[in-house]
This record gives sequence, structure tokens and C-alpha cells, in this order.
Amino acid sequence: MENQKILSAFSYLSILFAPIIVPLVVYFVSKDDYVKKNSIRALISHLIPFVFGIIFFAVFFFSTLSFNTFDSNSDSTTFLIIWFASIAIYLLITLGIVIWNIVQAVRVIR
Repeated sequence: MENQKILSAFSYLSILFAPIIVPLVVYFVSKDDYVKKNSIRALISHLIPFVFGIIFFAVFFFSTLSFNTFDSNSDSTTFLIIWFASIAIYLLITLGIVIWNIVQAVRVIR
């Protein structure tokens, strides 16, 4: 039973050093349903910052095009507000996911 706890916690903590890869490897290597369930949960939580990163990159890209930031005469304060808000939201989501993964790893170990 101790090995299952360690593998499950390792899946969650891998967000700090090898996200997405470790939960996939643990899922395919392990035969235990408990470990597989935790590795899938860890994988989903590792994918969330990746998906939000793509979304915020799209917001950045389209706001760059729509606010005509390449024109030297344009006022780009709206663009900067959207850009900084997107980065702040992304960092908060990522920090929340990292904290959630650490909490889940501690819960699994107990």
C-alpha cells in the first residue's frame, strides 16, 4: 500500500519538475486503480495551466491585432491593460494549481 501512496503523490508533485509526463508514465506503468485514478487527476490538473496558457496567448495575439499596437500614433494603454490582466490571471491560476497539487500529494501520503 505504501508504494501506491508514493506513486500517487509523485504524480501530483511532478508539476514542479516534469508535468504531464510523469502522470502519464505512472498511469501506464501502474496496475493499481487507486494510483491510476490519482495519476489521471494529476494529469488533468497539469493540463489546466497549459490550456489557460494557450487561451491567454490567443487573447494577447488577437488584442495585439485588434488594437493596432504596431502604429506609432496609437494609444496602446488598453492593450497593456489586457496584456497585464491576462498575465496576472494566468499566474494566479498556475499558482493555485501548483498549491492544489501539493495539497493533494500531502493528502495522498497521509
